Amino acid sequence: MHRHRELCERAVDPLEIAAGLEAHGVTDRTAARLRHRDVFSLAEEMYARAARDGEDPPRAETPGRPGPRAYWAVLALVPGVLGTAVVVALRLTDGPSRPAVAAFGAPAMAAGLYLAFRRGPLSTRNRTTGAARAWTCWLIAYSLVGDGLLSAGLDGGPHGPWPLATASVSALFLACAPAAWCAHLFAARARRRLSASRGLEEFAASVRPLFIGVFGLFLSALCGLLALCGTVLDESPAYAGAGALGALLLLARMLVSRGFTRVPGRVLVGAGAAEATALATVLAARLPGCSFLAAPVDGLAEAAGPGAVPALACGAGALVLLVQATRTLTRASAHAPSCEAP
Repeated sequence: MHRHRELCERAVDPLEIAAGLEAHGVTDRTAARLRHRDVFSLAEEMYARAARDGEDPPRAETPGRPGPRAYWAVLALVPGVLGTAVVVALRLTDGPSRPAVAAFGAPAMAAGLYLAFRRGPLSTRNRTTGAARAWTCWLIAYSLVGDGLLSAGLDGGPHGPWPLATASVSALFLACAPAAWCAHLFAARARRRLSASRGLEEFAASVRPLFIGVFGLFLSALCGLLALCGTVLDESPAYAGAGALGALLLLARMLVSRGFTRVPGRVLVGAGAAEATALATVLAARLPGCSFLAAPVDGLAEAAGPGAVPALACGAGALVLLVQATRTLTRASAHAPSCEAP
């Protein structure tokens, strides 16, 4: 009680104490030495002992209450609307006006992302670093122009404007809403199972398939949006590259929103640096005697197309974050009320 006094005083229910104890390394075995069957039982006694006469009762959440939830759920649609508008404007313009549309559209799309993720289950509360934001912007920009620029570079170009992957970018921005809704679904169900669990291992075992199911639900929604945008815009959607990027960004956002910032930041930097290196080697191969630099990327592009570069870079990063998320987001400490976004 003395060691965790601050945790007990700010807790609004025993579950928050249980999550905090787990974060500090307290296990069911430790609770057994204190004559409790598990951490949850220990947390209940600590919460009861910390209560004071005259304290206000814990704030109860009203099920189905509108307001903040409806607010962020609607804002999650903003990136898709703005992204679609910018893509349509790019396809309807040509010549000198097209760079102007892109110059105005990029800040508008960034503002849409900021509004969508300022609140809600994917809010990071300013936990992301400037480097992570910059590399995230680079990954999105590469999904728009990277494959076309890489293909043109391998063919001896670029000679003039190269094709833009508007279908992939449109699908990614439209997928912001399913990403937020899936993250909310996972948080709500995990919180409910935390209330019903009587042990840390039992909770982790019940939440792990829930997380995998929600992640698969998002990937299904993203693939459907890619197919829809490809059909409407008459483009071949980059399922592998855009799908891997969408998975990478969702997992990174879910981890950062729960306070796990180090691994997602490094993975985003690594994926972005891999794409930048591939593009740089192709362009550097133009220098006299440096043609060998483009050999690895050239071989990969011949075997699987230019989309293999983002698919491998983002796919490897998404796999790392999937393992990390499966380990960390299934802990009770990841679902304490203080960790949840408003």
